[in-house]
Order: sequence, then structure tokens, then C-alpha cells
Amino acid sequence: MQVVALIILLFFCKASEFKKVRRNNRGNDRSNNSKKSSSTVKRYAPGLACETYTYINEKYLDCQERKHTSILNDWPDDLVHILLSRNRIRIIKDNAFSKFQNLKSLDLQQNEITKIEHQAFFGLKRLTTLLLQHNRIKIISEEVFIQLPRLTYLRLYDNPWDCNCELESLVTFLQIPRNRNFGNYAKCENPAELKGGKLKDITPQVICQEEDDKPKPLEGSKVTKPSVDSTLCHTYLYPTATLDCRKKDLQQVPTDISPDIIKLDLSSNKIRRLQANQFKDVQNLEILNLSNNGIEFIDPGTFPCNQKKCKTCPFIMTTDKIKIPNSHQDYKIPAAFSGLLNLHELDLSENKLFNFQYGVLEDLYFLKRLWLRDNPWRCDYHIHYLFYWLKHHYNVNYNGLECKEPQEYKGWFVGKYVRSYYEECPKEKFQIHAGMDEEEWEKIDGDKKYTTQIESGKTRSVLLTVLT
Repeated sequence: MQVVALIILLFFCKASEFKKVRRNNRGNDRSNNSKKSSSTVKRYAPGLACETYTYINEKYLDCQERKHTSILNDWPDDLVHILLSRNRIRIIKDNAFSKFQNLKSLDLQQNEITKIEHQAFFGLKRLTTLLLQHNRIKIISEEVFIQLPRLTYLRLYDNPWDCNCELESLVTFLQIPRNRNFGNYAKCENPAELKGGKLKDITPQVICQEEDDKPKPLEGSKVTKPSVDSTLCHTYLYPTATLDCRKKDLQQVPTDISPDIIKLDLSSNKIRRLQANQFKDVQNLEILNLSNNGIEFIDPGTFPCNQKKCKTCPFIMTTDKIKIPNSHQDYKIPAAFSGLLNLHELDLSENKLFNFQYGVLEDLYFLKRLWLRDNPWRCDYHIHYLFYWLKHHYNVNYNGLECKEPQEYKGWFVGKYVRSYYEECPKEKFQIHAGMDEEEWEKIDGDKKYTTQIESGKTRSVLLTVLT
């Protein structure tokens, strides 16, 4: 019996040890699996992958806001445009982009770049656009850009440039006449006596002077800056040359906008007035967004009688040519939108406009879309100019032209108000589209209005026009 009992006891001991070993193995497996899964998640965290797409037969790589710190080697070789803005790149090493032989544009703005090695852009013989603004670059050599024979646009502003002798080659490079689109708004941050000076304006001799020969700092403001510059805004040259100035608390339109800009977004700022000739330097502009600014006045272009002391010019309009007294010169103040002959889209929604004075829209010959919603349009005689300008330019699609004041007309289409205004006029002088309710006319697309006008004219055997 003792032998049997001893055998049974040994059996139970072995069984308990076997269970302990099995439990330990299971625990190790679980810990290993958790380590593997955590490393996988860390390495392939969602949201970091770049997007590749094709637009007008050219391949783009969009890696904006992906928290990248370096250039990756697994990107496709046939890229034409690389967007790397708003990442955490600090150093651009030699040959970083050498495999992208077809590259035309490279956007590196809004990173943390402090150093660019001399051969960083080696091999980019087709590159035309390089954006390096909004970084932390203090010193860079001309040699960096010598590798780019087709470079046309170079943006360098909003970097803390240290204007000492090491920067001499770059300053000389920027001031070559053929490089007129290189570094136009880049300014010195140091030394104090040169702070605010543009790299294009500083002579190489000044930044390479000995300490004893350098000019002493001036008291107060040293550099006269424009009232508003565009360095707060972001520039995007592909696929459309765009200046993005949204939500920058601007109180005026920037005065140094590049003439190559096609799309200008000034929405959600604090611009209250649009002055004469406000956009004279951006005559290639096609899209202009001025929504949500609180705009109260747009200069229509006038002749300043009180300044010239002329006796007869009470209602001089922007399209009139006026002779300056005692001279042979023509004189007038152009409208705010003067010169925007290529403008196709204009967004004036969410402002404080009551009406347009005569002349505000006279230069917008090719306008196709006009947003007017959420303005306090006042339905009185002064609203007629805007209404009839839109009727005459039947190809313009517009919305939001609805009476907000006075209370008796609130909610009316402006066209309906104008119709009621002329109800007392003789029928042969009545200015509206015969045979159609004005609310129906407001809903017709711009490209169909011309056909409707002609058909209405044929039906009535005459096309009725406006007489004021």
C-alpha cells in the first residue's frame, strides 16, 4: 500500500509541474504577440501614408501634414510634383531628390529646415518651382541652386536670414536680372542694423564689411515696410498659382502680391474698404475670394471735384475721361477692381454691402460667377445699378441678391422690388423682361438668360430695355 501511495503522489507532482510550464508558455506567447502588434502599429500608424494622384497627365505626391522628418526612398520615380509642406523636415541632405528626374515643382514650405546641403537638389534638371518659405534657414549658398538650370520661381521669405559674409553668394545670385522671381520678399533677421532689409536690395559690400565699418543701428524703425505685405500668406504654384491669405487678420489687401497669381483668397479677414486700384498689380487674376470680411465700401472710381475745384462735375463716373483744369491731361481715380480684365469668379458674400455705386463692376468684362449672399442689401434707388448691370451681363451667374432692408421689402428678390418701383411708368418705357415673373428670372442659369431675352423679344416683337 505504501508503494501504491508513493506512486500516486509522484503522479500528482508531475501533473502540477506540467500545468505550471504550460501556463508560463501561454504567458510568454501573449507577451510576444503584444510586442509584435504594438511595433506594427507604431511603424504603420494610420494617417502617415502619402497620396499619389494624376492631374492633367502629371503625377503628384501629396505628403502635406504627414509629420515626415526626412525624404523617403519608396516614393515613385516618375513624380512631377511633390508637396511636402507642413512637415518636420530639418535637414535636406545631398542627393535627397536625385532619383526624381521628371520633377517640376517641389513644395517644402512650413517645415523646420535649418540646413540644406550643397548637392541637395542635384539631378533636378527640370525643376521650375522651389518653395522654401516659412522655415528656419539662416545661411545658404548660391551653390545649392546652381544645380537647377530651369528654375523660374524661388520663394525664400519668412526665414531668419543672417545677413553676414556667408550669405554674399546668395545675395549676388538673387540680384542677377534674369532671377527677378527669386526670393523677392526675403528679409534679413540679423544683424540688427540690417533687420527688415530685403536680400534683393542689400549690396554684397555692406554685408561683408568689417565690424568697425558696419553702419550703426538707427533709432526707431529702420525700414519702411508696406502697409500690408503678403509674407503672412501661403503661396501654392501648382496646380494653380494661388495666394492663400485666409484668416490672417488682414485689414487691407496686401500691396506686394506677385503678378503671376491666378487665385487670391482673402476670405475671413477684417478688410472693411476696397480702395481705388486695389488690384492693379495682379491683372492675371481669375478667382478672387473676399467673403466674410465685413466690407462696407468698394471704390467705384470718381473724379475728386473738391480737390480740383471744378465747377461742373457733380456725377462724374469711372468710365469718363476728365480734363484737368489748365492742362492737357486726362484725370480720374480708377475703381477698386480696375484692371481685372481676366477675372472670372468674385465672391463678395458675407459682408456688409448695402449697394454698389455706379462704376464698381465696369472693368469686369469677363466675369462669370458672382456671389452676393448674406449682405444687407437695401432696396432703394441705389440698388438699381447692380441689378441692371447683372441684367445687361446675362452670362454672369449670381446668387444672394435679396432685399434685407427696408422692412417692407425684406425677403423680396431685388428684381421684384425694381419691378414694383417702375409700376407707375408708361408701358412702353417699362424695363423688365416681358411675359416672365421676376422670381422665375432669378432662377434661370446665366447661360440661358440670353436665349430667353431673344425669345421674349421675338414674341413681343420688341426687346424692352431700361430707361431711368
